Amino acid sequence: MQRVKAPPKIDLPFTIGIGLMATLSIIVLRAIAPSLFPLYFLYIILGFGAFFLLLKTDFEIISIFSKHLYVASIVLLILPLLIGQVTRGAIRWIPIGALTIQPAEIVRPFLLIFFANYLTEKEVDTKRLVYAFLLLAVPTALIVVQPSLGVAVLTVIGFIGVLLASTLKKKYFLWGVVFFASLMPLIWLILAPYQKQRIITFLNPAQDPYGTGYNAIQSMISVGSGKLLGRGLGEGVQTQLSFLPERHTDFIFASIAEELGLMGAVLLLLGAFFLLMRLVAFSENARSPAARAFVSGLFLMLFAQVAVHVGMNLGLVPITGVPFPLVSAGGSSFLATMIGLGIALGAKRQYSA
Repeated sequence: MQRVKAPPKIDLPFTIGIGLMATLSIIVLRAIAPSLFPLYFLYIILGFGAFFLLLKTDFEIISIFSKHLYVASIVLLILPLLIGQVTRGAIRWIPIGALTIQPAEIVRPFLLIFFANYLTEKEVDTKRLVYAFLLLAVPTALIVVQPSLGVAVLTVIGFIGVLLASTLKKKYFLWGVVFFASLMPLIWLILAPYQKQRIITFLNPAQDPYGTGYNAIQSMISVGSGKLLGRGLGEGVQTQLSFLPERHTDFIFASIAEELGLMGAVLLLLGAFFLLMRLVAFSENARSPAARAFVSGLFLMLFAQVAVHVGMNLGLVPITGVPFPLVSAGGSSFLATMIGLGIALGAKRQYSA
């Protein structure tokens, strides 16, 4: 019996996995940051609405507008610099009524769509690779100046994922690695003082336990104090007494480890692992080379996001302010992730008998 291409449809295990991660997020956030609700439910509704809309949209249709999405992304990244809301010295957010949107998060999946099409529509030669780096430099620079170093790093990692799935020859990839390595001194020069201090303190948090090393130390205490089953929801000393900073965003893993213990932390990681493995399956059954490149970029970006978040909560990497996908509080991050996952599901090749 011949199999033919069918319209995009819901992948039930994938969708259930996303729903369970969002449910875990709601349960934990209501225990450690109840003030977020009921407004945060609006972000969740918007996220799932975008997910179901985009999974029903052919990737080829979205690809038609890839260049428009790139231009729109640049415009969105400029807006915070013009009309953005200043919070703790950063200009990352745009107020829209009761909501605040962080364009740097929202544009990530759209930039992946653009680069996935740009790097697969023709063979990647030296000229095209240089153009791709220049096109990447524009949004990355706009994100860095806000400043939002974590999002900028994730954007670059997503681009690398797209690049690996393109027709790029290995020698060009090596040149790209050399290019980025050569930019390290420049990147260090443009980092904000507090960002430089985070990297320095990472090597020895105890050097400044009440200053730049405070977050890392409190996070490790939280993780260790949860033991096997945790202290119980709403019973964490570090989280409930606010010793752990940003407990609902940058340190949600530490909050879960303290209140739900090792079992809760493992459950969280298993959920993330399942979704990442589904993305691998989607990339292997993608509708087109551009679709495969997009899913590959999204996979690498989300994998890096999970790894960096958990790593900084355990004191293994410098603190960069990276949320845990679908679980950390952050409406823009949740919405961007749901948009990316919806497009990825729509990029999967479907068959019917």
